Amino acid sequence: MRLSLRLLSSVVQKRPFYITTPIFYVNAAPHLGHLYTAVVADAIQRFEKLTNPDCNVIFSTGTDEHGTKIQQAAAQANLPLQDYCNNISQEYKDLFDEFEVGYTDYIRTTEERHKKAVRHFWTKLVKQDYIYKAKYAGWYSVNDEAFVPESHTREEMTKDGKIKVSVESGHQLEWTEETNYMFRLSAFKTHLQEWLKPDGVIQPSKFQKQLQDFLASDAYFPDISVSRPSSRVHWAVRVPDDEEQSIYVWLDALINYLTVCGYPDEEQLMSRRAWPADVHVVGKDILKFHGIYWPAFLMAARWQPPRRLVCHSHWTVDGSKMSKSLGNVVAPRSVPAPAALRYVLLREATLADDANYSETKLVNIANSELADTLGNLASRACGAALNPRHELPPPHAHELRDVARREPAARLLRALERLPEICHQHYSSYQFYKGVDAVIHVLHLANLFFETMKPWELKKKPEGQKELDVVLHITLETLRICSIILQPIIPSLSGRLLDKLQVPRDCRYWQHCERPSWRIKGAIFETKNIQSGKFVLFQRIYVDKKNVHKKKAIV
Repeated sequence: MRLSLRLLSSVVQKRPFYITTPIFYVNAAPHLGHLYTAVVADAIQRFEKLTNPDCNVIFSTGTDEHGTKIQQAAAQANLPLQDYCNNISQEYKDLFDEFEVGYTDYIRTTEERHKKAVRHFWTKLVKQDYIYKAKYAGWYSVNDEAFVPESHTREEMTKDGKIKVSVESGHQLEWTEETNYMFRLSAFKTHLQEWLKPDGVIQPSKFQKQLQDFLASDAYFPDISVSRPSSRVHWAVRVPDDEEQSIYVWLDALINYLTVCGYPDEEQLMSRRAWPADVHVVGKDILKFHGIYWPAFLMAARWQPPRRLVCHSHWTVDGSKMSKSLGNVVAPRSVPAPAALRYVLLREATLADDANYSETKLVNIANSELADTLGNLASRACGAALNPRHELPPPHAHELRDVARREPAARLLRALERLPEICHQHYSSYQFYKGVDAVIHVLHLANLFFETMKPWELKKKPEGQKELDVVLHITLETLRICSIILQPIIPSLSGRLLDKLQVPRDCRYWQHCERPSWRIKGAIFETKNIQSGKFVLFQRIYVDKKNVHKKKAIV
């Protein structure tokens, strides 16, 4: 029996499927890495709906708007804090809308509903005696807005002398002594180890092992500071009953996942029945916060930890880490082929390892796979030269058997029939690049089949019409199946091709791609119409020596 993501959520109880991105920090405009996180989460939720038509998905994203770095960024931009947050948050929202990130809830930590949730959650931790006040001293990273244990620091030599940096982030540290509220993280080491025992809690498995090793190797598992003096961090939620302290930005931010569920309103929580979250999608740089701190906070408040974390690696640019100082931060809207960017991000990246972005790679993949392999095949099979009546002709039984015995038709048919099962397995394990690779392999076989059968020659002779019908039927059926499978990856392009083939909206679910037409028992074939007119799915992108020029892609 095939496994699917619904193993994470209860079909019997009719629970929604709840998936999240992290909320993105508004200290700077969104870049390629932020978009990648969002499209990974979106592909997961689209696949969930594709395989479970009755599924109710809650998909949250949004922005994290409190903390020292926001204060600094707003001051640098010479804007009032709220205006600055509004501007950058809107940039994220517009970006996600443009790249078809189908969220159902966009949460901002400056919203009153969230501040209410944070204060309530804090009070609950205090009542459970997991928060206490103490003097704290340690190495603090302004960039990470976190204290770093001595064991996770190293010294680096600079032109100004030796400095301490965080081993994990590489950011500079400063020694800080202050009175803070502390969370009894030390009380949850064993509980966290138990939570991380089953396989698949963190995917890919290498990241689960990292957390397990972290918990196993640190004999000393210290409590953590969960507040900052409000004199230093004034743009934050104040600690209830203590105006001199602000709630730590990471505790504040993580609670957003409960806010979306209606927390602390018990009636909303009961009606939505969304918690625990089925999937948190996070980058590897914030794994510790989601895989150690967040489940511990939840356990302390008597809430279940999330069912699964999907953790991804980073994007580099031309082999280097994205950085403002290097001037290589990629703004998604500025790339030469934005209509292909979502496809390339999901096509190229593995979750476990860093992926490399270059404009050359983007243009080459867009042209070779979207314009040529997929788009050109669709244009030829649907075009007036070979298909003047704009039809999906029925496959004549005798000719179908005859064609199916020939190579490369036989290779195409075998691969096409296996494709849905292969892609289901890859999508279910979040290996979208493998699923896309399998689709492209089938489309290459389809192009080879099309060229070998020479339909333009069959068109010239009346006795070749039945064989031409078979060639068109197999090709268009291949395009239908591939388009259904590609919907989580390229929603608009897939939708346009399915519209061209006049596939009804309620016939675009996974169950409709599991068998090609000739494998459906008792099927009665009849001629079906497809949309008439010239069809260009994706326009090629042309590049000269100095600039990348793009003809508008039709999406």
